[in-house]
Amino acid sequence: VQLQASGGGLVQPGGSLRLSCTASGSIYRINSMNWYRQAPGKQRDLVATITSGGDTNYADSVKGRFTISRDTAKNTVYLQMNSLKPEDTAVYYCRYMDYARTCWGQGTQVTVSS
Repeated sequence: VQLQASGGGLVQPGGSLRLSCTASGSIYRINSMNWYRQAPGKQRDLVATITSGGDTNYADSVKGRFTISRDTAKNTVYLQMNSLKPEDTAVYYCRYMDYARTCWGQGTQVTVSS
């Protein structure tokens, strides 16, 4: 499975961005997709998860501000990020996981700064 992430950029505090991650290749029907982020000098942290059944989960730091969703027909997962804060600045990665494989996208930079 190949993952192509996009949508990052520079935004002011309080602003919004929407990240996209499109999967291609052999996609198993039962899977989960995640967004992770990694700030400079820090570990990569889980931000949000969505399963093929539509269940979602979020890190406490983004609850109420970020929304993960998916378009199954397009094999695409989205991360809508609202009320962005400087501490949300990081490289955001999408990840695909099924019973046999874990695959990572290339990352997209999100910078929140005035």
